[in-house]
Amino acid sequence: MLITRFLASEGVAEVSDFMPVGFYPHDHPRTLVRRVKTVRGNVRFDLHFEPRFDYGRAEHTVEQRDGEVIFASKGPDGVALRLRTAVPLTIDASGAGVATFHLAAGETAAFVMEEVEPGMASPSADPDFVARAFKDTVNFWRSWIGKSHYTGRWREIVNRSALVLKLLVSQTHGSLLAAATFGRPEEIGGERNWDYRYTWIRDASFTVYALIRLGYTDEAGAFMRWIYERCMDLNPDGSMQIMYGHDGRKVLTEETLPHLEGYRGSKPVRIGNGAYDQLQLDIYGELMDAVYLYNKYGEPIPHDLWVNLVRLVDWVTEHWQLADEGVWEVRGGRQEFLYSRLMCWVAVDRGIRLADRRSLPYPHDKWRMTRDAIYHDIMSNFWNPERQCFVQHKGTTTVDASNLLMPMVKFISPTDPRWLSTLRVMDEDLVDDSLVYRYRNEHAADDGLSGDEGTFNMCSFWYAEVLARSGDAQKARFVFEKMLGYANHLGLYSEELGPHGEHLGNFPQAFTHLGLISAAYAIDRKLSDAGWLG
Repeated sequence: MLITRFLASEGVAEVSDFMPVGFYPHDHPRTLVRRVKTVRGNVRFDLHFEPRFDYGRAEHTVEQRDGEVIFASKGPDGVALRLRTAVPLTIDASGAGVATFHLAAGETAAFVMEEVEPGMASPSADPDFVARAFKDTVNFWRSWIGKSHYTGRWREIVNRSALVLKLLVSQTHGSLLAAATFGRPEEIGGERNWDYRYTWIRDASFTVYALIRLGYTDEAGAFMRWIYERCMDLNPDGSMQIMYGHDGRKVLTEETLPHLEGYRGSKPVRIGNGAYDQLQLDIYGELMDAVYLYNKYGEPIPHDLWVNLVRLVDWVTEHWQLADEGVWEVRGGRQEFLYSRLMCWVAVDRGIRLADRRSLPYPHDKWRMTRDAIYHDIMSNFWNPERQCFVQHKGTTTVDASNLLMPMVKFISPTDPRWLSTLRVMDEDLVDDSLVYRYRNEHAADDGLSGDEGTFNMCSFWYAEVLARSGDAQKARFVFEKMLGYANHLGLYSEELGPHGEHLGNFPQAFTHLGLISAAYAIDRKLSDAGWLG
C-alpha cells in the first residue's frame, strides 16, 4: 500500500495506491485502486488512463457506461479492463480515458481498475467498496507482518523484505516469482534485459529457509507443495527444468518486442525466458536443500515425493561431471563450473542426510561414493595453488561470487585456511567498497553478451553473511549496513547497482531480499553471541 504526498503552491495532495486484499481462502480480486485526496488548498488533478493489450500489439475497443469505461482487447488474450470512477471522463483519439478535475481540502476521488470477468458481479460496484477495501487491506498486511518471528537488529528492513516475498508469492499456486517485472536493463542502453516473472528452482532453499525462520510456515508449506508438484512431473530420465511459470507451465518461449523500447533506450525488450531449457546442474542442490529443511523444520515429506527424489538424486550421481550453463545462465558456451559441482554435492549430501534421518530406502553405497568423489574433484581440480583460491570453473584463475555459498551449504568450514584465502582473493577481485560483482567479464567465462553489468545485490549480502560466519562479525555488520544504505526510499532492491548507485535489473528482486534476510539473521546472531548489545 503506497501513499504519495504532493506539495505544491496550490496545496497538499495525497495519492493512495493499493491492490485490495483480505482474508480470502484462495485468490484475491485482480484490482488496482487509486484514491486521490486534497489535504490543503485546492489542487488540480489530470487523469490519463491508456491501457495497452498484449504488450501493445493488440488494438482495443472502448465502451462508456454510467460511472465506468470498459476497455476490451481485440487480441487473442481477450482481456477486458474496467475503469470505475465518479469523475466524468472523455475518450481521446488514441482511445485513452482523460479528465481534469479539482478537489478542495477534504475532498476525495477514487479510481478502480479491474479485470472484467464475464458472468461475475463486480465487487467494486458497491459504493462502499473503496473505503472497505482500504481498511481490509491495511488490516491484512498488519496482521500478516505481525506474525513475523524476527526480533533482532534491523527488524524494520527484514520485515520489509518479508513483505516483498509475500507480494511475490502466488496465492493460488504457492510459487514465488523472481521479480514482478520484465525488460528492466542490467546495463543502461544495453542488451541484458530479461523477463523474471517466473519461478526458479534455484530460489527454493533460500525461500524455504527465509519463510521458516520468519515464522511463515503456511507460505513455506504452500511453496513446498508447488515443489512437490514439479517433482511429481520429472522428465523421463529423472531430471527437471531450471524454471517454470508460476502455475507450473514448462514452455517459456523467449521473444523480442521490437516495437517497444526499454528504459533509456535499452533494447531488445524480451518476454519469455530462453534459459528455461538450459542445463544448470546447481538446481538439484537447491531443491534437495529445500526439501531437507522443510522436512526438518516443517512437515515430514510423503512417500511419493521421496520415490521421485531418489530418481532425481540418481540422475545427479550419473551426470554431475557434465559442463553446463551454470548459475549465471551464460550464453557463451558450457563450462565445468565450481558452483554447479558444489550444488551437485549438496544434492547428494542432503539426500543422504534426509534418508538417514527418516530411515528411508536409498542406494547407500552409490550415493556416498558419489558425494565423496565430488568432494575430491572440487578440492583437487577447482583449487588454484598459485592464487590460493577456489576458481570459477576448470581451467581458469578467476573467482566467482557464487563460491561464497561454499561454507554456507556446509561444504567447507568458514574458518578453513583454504576458504579464508579464497575470501581474501574474492575481496581483492570482486569487492568494490562492500559491493560485490558476480564475476569480472574480462576474466570470467564468456556469458555470450556484450557490455558490462553492475554489482549484484544478493552477492553483496552473501558476502556480508560469509564474513560473519568466517569470524569477522564487525566487518560483516559494516558491509551489511552499507548495503542497507543502497535500498530505495521504500527499502526495496533490484537485482544490481550501477556505477552511480542506480538500481538496475528487474525490481524488486526476490533473491536479493532472501539474501538480506539470511544475512541479517547470521550477523545478528554472531553479534549477540559476542556480547554486542547494539
